Amino acid sequence: MRREEWKLTGDKGTDLFIREWKPDARDVRAAICLVHGMGEHGDRYQHVAAQFTEAGFALIALDQHGHGRSSGKRGHLLSLDAAASDAALIIEEAGKRKPGVPVFLYGHSMGGNVALNCALRLRPGIRGLILTSPWLRLAFSPHPLKEWIGRKIAAILPELQQSTGLNPAELFRPGYAKAAPIVEDPLCHTKITLHTYNEIAAGGEWALAHADSLHVPLLLMHGSSDRITSLEASRLLAERLGERCEWRVWEGGYHELHNDVEGEQAINEVIDWLERQL
Repeated sequence: MRREEWKLTGDKGTDLFIREWKPDARDVRAAICLVHGMGEHGDRYQHVAAQFTEAGFALIALDQHGHGRSSGKRGHLLSLDAAASDAALIIEEAGKRKPGVPVFLYGHSMGGNVALNCALRLRPGIRGLILTSPWLRLAFSPHPLKEWIGRKIAAILPELQQSTGLNPAELFRPGYAKAAPIVEDPLCHTKITLHTYNEIAAGGEWALAHADSLHVPLLLMHGSSDRITSLEASRLLAERLGERCEWRVWEGGYHELHNDVEGEQAINEVIDWLERQL
């Protein structure tokens, strides 16, 4: 596969780093725009790109504001609306670079929240939506008092960083990942600002409440043993969408399905779904 890198100016002047992997010496059948999760970056999906490009698909991955090689304080999104606008910008760029080629949006974890809100609020020109382990709600419930205090502090100090408390052992079962562990990757971090947490939490609830307005087919996948994001929130989304959603629970799967025991099978299932949308 071939790789290309470039930068775009995102919402409110953010410098966004983009990379694209595309098939060698063959026409691109579809472009997939990837929105990564909290604390990571697009290059952690290079092995995923290898599967996509082998099937004739291009993968275009941005580093979100405050992540990877994009500008911004680590773990800080300007707003959910700004993040959704950045995702829409990548979709628009894919359309310009590949006129006439179908475009899909793929979001993982926090990126799943951003991608879903992008599709619902901005209705970009995509053929379909893919969400894996989306952060609609967390798998655990923070204490209500702690959340209330966090909202008050965020109103005064929106860029105040906190540790996510992420345990890398909860991302995928040991010994299987093809991406470098987060603790060994200098472009990864375990920080989040209070403002970002509040934006994503509110965005998840809004998306669940407005799910019925989704205008494209959805592939939704979640691991049954995910201890980071809520399987039940994903199930609720699937129930509200009915036949518009293909819902897949990976038994025993952890949070990063693409890095877990059945990672290759999970991406092959995405590819099979993409084939059916073309």
